[in-house]
Amino acid sequence: MARPTKGVASPKAARRKARKKKSSIAARRKKEFTFQGFTVEQLQAMPLDEILLLLTSRARRSYKRGLNEEEQVFVERLLAGNKPVLKTHRREIIILPNFVGKKVAVYNGKQYMEFEIKPEMIGHYLGEFAPTRGSVRHSGPGVGATRSSKFMPLK
Repeated sequence: MARPTKGVASPKAARRKARKKKSSIAARRKKEFTFQGFTVEQLQAMPLDEILLLLTSRARRSYKRGLNEEEQVFVERLLAGNKPVLKTHRREIIILPNFVGKKVAVYNGKQYMEFEIKPEMIGHYLGEFAPTRGSVRHSGPGVGATRSSKFMPLK
C-alpha cells in the first residue's frame, strides 16, 4: 500500500483534525461564574441575610456580629463608588457580591496592593489578595559561609 504524499491528508487524518479543532473551540469557551449555584446578578439582587447563608460559617458569624465602625465606613465608601480606587488597611473584610467590579488597594504592611474585585473572590477576605510575605530569592554563598567557600576565587 502506498503512503500518501506530503500535503495530501488521508480521510482518517482529516476526521482527526476536525475533531481536534472542534474540541479546542469548546475548551476556550468560558462558563458563566456561579457561586453556590447563583449567578452574580442573582447574588447582587439578594438581601444580605440570604447571601450570608451561602457564605462559610466564619464569614457568616463575622457579619452577624456586625462590622465595627471602621469596617462599616469602608463598606459604605466602597459601595458609594466616588473614588476610582479605594485605599484601606482593613484586611479582614469579607468580599460580598456588591463589591464585584470595584477597585481596592489593600495595605500589606509595606505598600498598597491594588486589584479589582472579581466574582471568584466572593466570600474571601481582602487581605488574601495582598500578600504580606514575599518569596525569598537566595543568591550564591557569601565569603565565609561554608568551609568550601574559602577556596572560591575572590574578584
